[in-house]
Amino acid sequence: MQGKQRLSHRKHKHYFVIFGLLVLVIILGIGCLFLGYSHMSAGECILALTGQGSAASVRIVWNIRIPRILAAVIAGAGLSVSGLIMQTTLNNSMASPSTLGVSNAAVFGANLSIIAFAGGFLSTGNNLSNYAVGVNPYATSFIAFLFSTFSIVLILGLCTVRSFSPNVVVLSGIAVGSVWTAATTLLQFYATDVGLSAAVVWNFGDLGRATYRTDAIMFAVVLSGILFFTLTSWKLNALLSGEATAKTMGVNVEGLRFVSMLLASMITAVCVSFLGIIGFVGIICPHITKKLFGQDHRVTIPVSALSGSLLLLFSDTLSRSMGNGAALPVGAITSLLGAPFFVAIIFSGKENR
Repeated sequence: MQGKQRLSHRKHKHYFVIFGLLVLVIILGIGCLFLGYSHMSAGECILALTGQGSAASVRIVWNIRIPRILAAVIAGAGLSVSGLIMQTTLNNSMASPSTLGVSNAAVFGANLSIIAFAGGFLSTGNNLSNYAVGVNPYATSFIAFLFSTFSIVLILGLCTVRSFSPNVVVLSGIAVGSVWTAATTLLQFYATDVGLSAAVVWNFGDLGRATYRTDAIMFAVVLSGILFFTLTSWKLNALLSGEATAKTMGVNVEGLRFVSMLLASMITAVCVSFLGIIGFVGIICPHITKKLFGQDHRVTIPVSALSGSLLLLFSDTLSRSMGNGAALPVGAITSLLGAPFFVAIIFSGKENR
């Protein structure tokens, strides 16, 4: 009887935490509407939300700030849950959305699109106006996504040929990721100044390039992935007990690992292809979540998603507050926050005991 009471109390506690994080995300998201380098007053923002403010204010709020906030919420949740699932399926606490070289492949695809076809040696030369006319941001994102997807399929294909063990996946990801990095370096070496500059700017994680269309695409992919992981949470919990135990419970370990890694990587590929590289979200949030709430994926999946959204909203707020008239790349902020955290995990030694 006491055991049931403790279980019920723990469940209510988890519901309270999830609800509290959701409220924090909403509050911070609303607060972000009133922050920016345009120096709009709170009253002007409220009027713009109702469509009664000046044309400039309405455009800033509805076309810039709201898509940016939605992108932070969606991408933060997606990257965080992707990191959680990769750590579970690979049984590696250091796994993250970049483990399979997904980000490296996206960077190469974007660089190929920008340098070779829009702002580089095959198209515009050093004429900046030609670059502005020729570049297509959706084409760049599409090519980045294609290469990310190709990288995922290649790595998972190599793993099925050899053996789909966590170590093989990690090593394959490192090897393929290194190839993409080398190919990107060669592309940038032959690029013109304009093409190289445009490619480097794309690499920065930037929420400012988000639109309602990109937000809708990211939302569809992230929501589908999170729903799948939620429905298979009991299988993921079984996998934590070891492959042998999971198989005795009727779990197809190889199939679960393949589909989970594919979906997690697809979520990362979509977010990265639209927003650029945003690092450490998939490491920080899952680790904090598991530290505080344990390993139960029925809890860690929603908590990781909300904490990822909260982290990216907070990082974006910092980037706009520190930019002195321009928003800093949010990817730089998450890296600054994540690097000390990553070092602390390494030297704590607790993850390997």
